[in-house]
Amino acid sequence: MKTPSKRTVQKKSKDRQIEEFETRDLGGDIRASGVRPVVLRPKGHPTSILLEPELVEQLREKGSKRGLGYQTMLKLIVREHLHEY
Repeated sequence: MKTPSKRTVQKKSKDRQIEEFETRDLGGDIRASGVRPVVLRPKGHPTSILLEPELVEQLREKGSKRGLGYQTMLKLIVREHLHEY
């Protein structure tokens, strides 16, 4: 008779672990652990600004050259040039 290979045994074990994870409600375990949820708040002040589509496109182009999104590019420009005003 052929004995199951190590790979077959590991696969069955992994399948049981996945099945338990997918079917088990972990709520009780989490509550029993005493861990409290962590809420990360961004450092900064959210703002709202209306920009012309052409300006956003220019920010996208400049940002893409640096690997940045247009909002990050705008923040960088403000930070670097604010002292000029």
